[in-house]
Amino acid sequence: MKLSQLIATVTPAKVKGNVDGEITSLGFDSRRTAPGQLFFALKGEAADGHDFISDVVAKGAVAVVCEHLPASCDKKVCYIEVPDSHYAMGLMAAEFYGHPSQQLKLVGVTGTNGKTTTATLLYRLFRALGYKAGLLSTVVNYVDDKMVKAERTTPDALQIQHLMAEMVKAGCAYCFMEVSSHAVVQHRIAGLAFDGALFSNITHDHLDYHKTFEAYIKAKKMFFDALPASAFALINLDDRNGRTMVQNTKATVKTYSLHTLADFHCRIIENTFEGMQLNLDGVEVWTRFTGRFNAYNMLLIYATARLLGVDKNETLRLLSLMEPVSGRFEVVQGKHNITAIIDYAHTPDALQNVIDTINDIRHDTQRLITVVGCGGNRDKTKRPVMAHIAAAGSDKVVFTSDNPRNEDPNAILDDMYAGLAPDELARAIRITDRREAINTAIHLSRPGDIILIAGKGHETYQEVKGTQTHFDDKEVFLCCITCLNI
Repeated sequence: MKLSQLIATVTPAKVKGNVDGEITSLGFDSRRTAPGQLFFALKGEAADGHDFISDVVAKGAVAVVCEHLPASCDKKVCYIEVPDSHYAMGLMAAEFYGHPSQQLKLVGVTGTNGKTTTATLLYRLFRALGYKAGLLSTVVNYVDDKMVKAERTTPDALQIQHLMAEMVKAGCAYCFMEVSSHAVVQHRIAGLAFDGALFSNITHDHLDYHKTFEAYIKAKKMFFDALPASAFALINLDDRNGRTMVQNTKATVKTYSLHTLADFHCRIIENTFEGMQLNLDGVEVWTRFTGRFNAYNMLLIYATARLLGVDKNETLRLLSLMEPVSGRFEVVQGKHNITAIIDYAHTPDALQNVIDTINDIRHDTQRLITVVGCGGNRDKTKRPVMAHIAAAGSDKVVFTSDNPRNEDPNAILDDMYAGLAPDELARAIRITDRREAINTAIHLSRPGDIILIAGKGHETYQEVKGTQTHFDDKEVFLCCITCLNI
């Protein structure tokens, strides 16, 4: 593609060099620069792409998008100065890949909790309806039935456009994607044409990045502010920030709720570990999902399908057949009538929801033993809050490592313990090694008890000092309980 065609998608402050060059690829990683590439100099938390401009030019990059021109410019290279390289990358990537999002029905899901379940089940629902569809999620990406490994909640702008171009090539009609707050403020979704935006909820999370809760809310709201008038915005009325999300949107606003009058409504009739009986839009339906938070997810999925034109009865029928997403309130039966619940809950609200759900369902003779930790190099302010929630709602709690990353695991546990009251300390055990912690919880249990293993869910690794090693909570639980003799 001609460089001039890409430059026409942005409003550069300055262009220096020949704009008629041919661009063969786009990139922002100086280590992967190839001849003929347009390189984007991005400012990141750990590094600044502007520091590597001379390196990429030496490797054959023919053009550079940057926020300030280098002191020395190569005459063979075109330099495009823009206010924001991240934003320019999104717009240029969309042009380079032929605006694939415009050829798909694209629906984005944002919120603190429920994004993965909602996006994944919408993908499965539309596949079950006979459509080809794509998925961009925390757990995995799909181009129709082809799996593509996911590395973070929302891929970078180049990956998004590439994956969506592959979806179009594969004949996909729909794409469902998680939209994180990071992705919004870093302009990873720039250049995308959304047909719908879904808001689940917003609670305490990512304050290590956004610094304040107000900034976190603003980041989510930016997604809705940018929607076109042709799109729909579907919000949870039971979350007090739902209305805030759509204050300035041009999209058509639709609502859903379990408690108040809304466009789409749901009521829980029965809640068990095996599933829930719901009254959904006036019709009773059984689902294999458990808990109030999953009732919201089911309602959100149902409402989205209806807004996309799917028949009501067919939507309800398929919802009743769906299986829970891996690591999201996943019930695992072990020996000796001991049940484990594996859940990704890594925020205070998510942990509270899971514990409340278990306590609402379990019998008086069943005890709840919780195994939980907090991730390293992430929001520290939620650690004491999560520790208090775990201890207050459990008969016993084993505090342990999650993904310590580059932090000292014991320092993380110190932060968690700071949130415990004296009576909660009496119910707490501290074991840094996560495998040993799960094994200890099993030894503390009696037949009929429930063990909640929270924080990692679908993850099959543990990250310590920059190294990932295999670790699967479900696998460890089944292995440990198989060796248990009681």
